Amino acid sequence: MSNAMHTTAPDTVRSGAGVVAEGRFKRLWAANAPGYLFLLPWLIGFFGLTLGPALISLYLSFTDFDMIRSPEWVGMANYVRITTADAKFAAAMKVTLTYVVLSVPFKLTFALLVAMALNKGVRGLPVYRAIFYLPSLLGGSVAIAVLWRQLFAGDGLVNAALAQIGIQGPSWISHPSYSIYTLVALSVWQFGSPMIIFLAGLRQIPTDMYEAASLDGASKFRQFYKITLPLLTPVIFFNAVVQTIDAFKAFTPAFIISGGTGGPINSTLFYTLYLYQEAFGNFRMGYASALAWILVLIIAVFTAFSFLSSRYWVHYDD
Repeated sequence: MSNAMHTTAPDTVRSGAGVVAEGRFKRLWAANAPGYLFLLPWLIGFFGLTLGPALISLYLSFTDFDMIRSPEWVGMANYVRITTADAKFAAAMKVTLTYVVLSVPFKLTFALLVAMALNKGVRGLPVYRAIFYLPSLLGGSVAIAVLWRQLFAGDGLVNAALAQIGIQGPSWISHPSYSIYTLVALSVWQFGSPMIIFLAGLRQIPTDMYEAASLDGASKFRQFYKITLPLLTPVIFFNAVVQTIDAFKAFTPAFIISGGTGGPINSTLFYTLYLYQEAFGNFRMGYASALAWILVLIIAVFTAFSFLSSRYWVHYDD
């Protein structure tokens, strides 16, 4: 009888613990089920359209895959070729870095200047804010890229305007020395998004700080350098990171303006455009996947460096 008690007691304890755990799970599910149901579309999109394809592309980056035959494992061969034997990769990186280095500072500077002008109490501010934000909504579209190509063509509106003052302009988009600058100009034109964020940051700076500085005899430039810039550094940091990542991913303007070639002489061969050519032009999907993951690594390194360096120049309330 004693043996029977010893053999059945653990089973009873385990079954009791199972009942308690099951009851706890049911209570948690009843409390959280609506939230999980609302999250379900996002979860499906994240795992089915973001994480899943990303993991598949990571696998394909180690294969030779032409979208017809089955992927063939080649290990690090794609990455070795990219970094040691692909001259076009180096050209695409040079064009992309040039675009990032030029477009991001010019866009942020122009956005900040416009935001400061609008922060002076302009009458009809919501209307101006909407007008200036509109290019950010339209700038990445195919229609705007086509319009930009017409503006900077040899017989386009830009050269027609220059001719009125006696200047013979070149064919901007077909000259390798100027074509990249047309894309930079298009990027700067899309200043609306960082401008709105800058304007919100400027509205958070207490006006009494400017009043005190004025009483102390500080000039407008000194007020900007000693008050506006330091207090605006968190917003500058956010805009710089977001706009730089967007610049690395730019694709549509270069594709439309160059006709998908990256010409003339690879002067508009953005990294994403080269990736597209390898994937859907040359059907080297494994190689293109390796290019994509190198871009992910470049953006990750830049973002990590930005956050590490921010402690030396970004000033928060604490």
